[in-house]
Amino acid sequence: MKKIEAIIRHFKLEEVKDALNAHGVKGMTVTEVRGFGRQKGHTETYRGAEYSVDFLPKVKIEVVVGNEEAQAVINKIIQTARTGQVGDGKIFVTDLAEVVRIRTGETAGAAI
Repeated sequence: MKKIEAIIRHFKLEEVKDALNAHGVKGMTVTEVRGFGRQKGHTETYRGAEYSVDFLPKVKIEVVVGNEEAQAVINKIIQTARTGQVGDGKIFVTDLAEVVRIRTGETAGAAI
């Protein structure tokens, strides 16, 4: 099993969610996060004072899928979330040793 974490732009969330649901992904966790990479942030002006915004708002989507589905899900996220501009985000893929559904005690693929 793989855990796929994608950090994307806010306005792409609904589009990515719909694409993953259409692909058969059964569930996901979404978290509002802040960070920066090559985009580095920017400066803004408020009431005449200029200030730096280092951490930019993003959305993190977490999805757990079987090994055989992982690459297709990654490709779907890339295809849907890409704008071609700096700041499109990152995808992190991790191996999962075990998954347990709390309600039923099911494990591994049955718990996804």
